[in-house]
Amino acid sequence: MRIGIDFGGTKIEAVGLDETGEVLARRRIPNPGAYDAAIAAVGDLIAFIETETGRTGSVGMGTPGSASPRTGLMRNANSTWLNGRPFRQDLEARLARPFRLANDANCLALSEATDGAATGARVAFAIIIGTGCGGGLVVNDALVEGAGGVAAEIGHISLPWATAAEAPGPECWCGLHGCLETWVSGSGFQRDHAAVTGQTLDAAAIVAAARAGDAAASASLDRYVDRLGRAIATVTNLVDPDVIVLGGGMSNVSELYDRLPAVVERHAFSDAWAGRIAPAVWGDASGVRGAARLWPL
Repeated sequence: MRIGIDFGGTKIEAVGLDETGEVLARRRIPNPGAYDAAIAAVGDLIAFIETETGRTGSVGMGTPGSASPRTGLMRNANSTWLNGRPFRQDLEARLARPFRLANDANCLALSEATDGAATGARVAFAIIIGTGCGGGLVVNDALVEGAGGVAAEIGHISLPWATAAEAPGPECWCGLHGCLETWVSGSGFQRDHAAVTGQTLDAAAIVAAARAGDAAASASLDRYVDRLGRAIATVTNLVDPDVIVLGGGMSNVSELYDRLPAVVERHAFSDAWAGRIAPAVWGDASGVRGAARLWPL
């Protein structure tokens, strides 16, 4: 059995998968938001899965940010209380078992390339567009993490082809300005709508208003589609994926899949863009499934 842990900002989910990818057991709990309590919570989840199934398993975990290959310490997590901590090492020491950790967007990419929207793709790229924004890359069924462990970290490159009105862009929690996360995440969509209209609405309410014919909400959705399309065109110009898989809350906006290709085609450096943009088949379960698959069978 392979156990996957999706260590999110507000919740932690565990799943046990058998050799075919079938779910044997699952549990989701709130993330306590404190380091020692989170380690204890992960231990409790593993114990639940193994008790429920009567099996022991390998453990893979998807986390915000990543562990530095130089120091082993966590970095770049928007759950900032993880940063600078030896998370994997502490988990292994306290729970007496090996862990494999990867960025949550990498786990999404691995899951969807294995048996999801990008099954059979030679090059698959996944983008999380939820509270934050992250990316993951799989080539020939293998996860690509890069020399420094930050391959595909699309959320913290600048918005491409930015207009004068968009530059330098909002300040990002990472300390830079204009990162894609501040524009194409769900929270970035909300921020932009509020900045232009003065209305504080969540992403779902903005989309609903646009569908109902509200001009300001429609304009906000237009800007969002254009910015996300530019981001995907940049990915295309770098690695030209067969499939781009979208996950996170904004991936549920059905209009994206009809409207994004025209924007990508306009900006991609190609006479015949042949990529495909698709929602994650496994939805919000994709990350935990990919985490389990950090261990091979």
